[in-house]
Amino acid sequence: MKKLLIAMSILSFAFGCKKVEKPVSEEPKKVAEVLETVEKNQPFFWEGANIYFLLTDRFNNGNPEKDINFSRTDSTAVLRGFKGGDIAGITQKIEEGYFTDLGINAIWFTPVVEQIHGAVNEGTGNTYGYHGYWTKDWTAIDPNFGDKQELHRLVKTAHSKGIRILLDVVLNHTGPVTEIDPVWPEDWVRTGPPCEFTTYENTTACTLVKNLPDILTESDEPVELPDALLAKWKEEGRLSQELDELHLFFERTGYPRAPRFYIMKWLTDYINEFGVDGFRVDTVKHVNENAWLGLRKEADYAFETWKKKHPNKVLDDNPFYMVGEVYNYGISSGRLFDFGDQKVDYFDYGFKSLINFELKNDATKDYDAIFKKYNYLLNTKLKGKSVVNYLTSHDDGSPFDKERKKPYYSANVLLLTPGASQVYYGDETSRPLIIDGTEGDATLRSFMNWEDLDSLPEVQKIHSHWQKLGQFRANHPAVGAGKHKRLAKSPYVFSRMYINGDFKDKVAVGLDLPKGKKSLWVKGFFGEGTKLYDTYSETEVVVKNGKVILENDFDTALLELVNQ
Repeated sequence: MKKLLIAMSILSFAFGCKKVEKPVSEEPKKVAEVLETVEKNQPFFWEGANIYFLLTDRFNNGNPEKDINFSRTDSTAVLRGFKGGDIAGITQKIEEGYFTDLGINAIWFTPVVEQIHGAVNEGTGNTYGYHGYWTKDWTAIDPNFGDKQELHRLVKTAHSKGIRILLDVVLNHTGPVTEIDPVWPEDWVRTGPPCEFTTYENTTACTLVKNLPDILTESDEPVELPDALLAKWKEEGRLSQELDELHLFFERTGYPRAPRFYIMKWLTDYINEFGVDGFRVDTVKHVNENAWLGLRKEADYAFETWKKKHPNKVLDDNPFYMVGEVYNYGISSGRLFDFGDQKVDYFDYGFKSLINFELKNDATKDYDAIFKKYNYLLNTKLKGKSVVNYLTSHDDGSPFDKERKKPYYSANVLLLTPGASQVYYGDETSRPLIIDGTEGDATLRSFMNWEDLDSLPEVQKIHSHWQKLGQFRANHPAVGAGKHKRLAKSPYVFSRMYINGDFKDKVAVGLDLPKGKKSLWVKGFFGEGTKLYDTYSETEVVVKNGKVILENDFDTALLELVNQ
């Protein structure tokens, strides 16, 4: 019933109709149809997106029959091998409504291109390319993750639910060299020196780590395709097709056949073929920034071409989205990243947004200090751009609340801070981030704890809190993209308002509220007599004497207008 109420509310808002306050019962099929319509037509703005980030191999195993490929059977260090998660598993959870119920409107999953076949021994045991960042062939999907048919289904299913898809893309490096994965030719990659991260030069023209060949992305010198890649394509029966497509690409663009342009073609093929909505770009600061302008240009071309070919599948008029991982970039830096001897504005090189590494530190402050800071920066230094906030991630060994002792507070900070939010898989279920026997990043990458969600009441309670906040955020772009204002200090109440053309959205939120009867001050934001609905307690209230009265045991209130 609650979902139907939200659905009817949004529909009435979208079409300028009076909101149905207490809808009568509907047949299940009709309810589903209403919800799907809402999900498709709801206004969406990347500035306030609620993005779910997951490791493809660690989320859900939808096709156990394809768990082992390329003889990847050697034993590995703890959590350093493939565990069975795949594209089909993600689609399964989309179909079940898991993401919709969590208020997710974009999914970013780790790369699914074909990984090196061999394992790398890093001293503590073998590691396979389960994480997707060790590319062997950009033109193929790794069978451990799935196939093209399954990726088509994932994108189509997500779009039917109003969920955007972000592909994680790597232009910076190939996979490591193993006995069965040869190094790419020297006119394609450098194998040293290792990066020192103290200047622009020794951060871009270097290898991230030992045995991770760095693509010569700054080079304009034409190169031939590696013999090993040509032999692979020939064996797979697609050599002629791949060569023909490359010929057409370089003929259309006039680019030299330099390494970065080959990879741009291969990456943007996933837009042309599948209609993905954006890229999360890996290791941005380790590539000459001009390369990103090229990728953005080709991504825009591919996205517009796909939309022209599939007019009935276009979600809205949002342009292609690119968010960059500039490691250690923080929102306080504004538009500039400082290498020490040089500053670069990556927002000028194709990125709408950058991942913000600062919120995990800001999370130690009180709510209003965080919200005011982000509101100010996003409306001054970063006006017209955005950041993607996170508290935990796949390669941040110092996340906020690593022991998962503050799951409710974490949800409040992440989902209510201005900017886009990145929910890392298991944030909403307190998936453990400390795993015995692991080394390095592996401890952050355990399999999704579905069993805990199914069986532990406290995890279910935590999950419900994330769902309520996530749905409120997804239903109200004002939460992430709107302007923040404190309405009352105690109990703490704040407002958010977002205006974009003819679209207007306004909400108020109360946090750390007392149990029982509570008074929330909303004067100056909601007028006298205004009917509001608290989506957290599912209670309708009316503004009287500048405030609303709630009586429940919840410490959170999420207030929206009853009539739009």
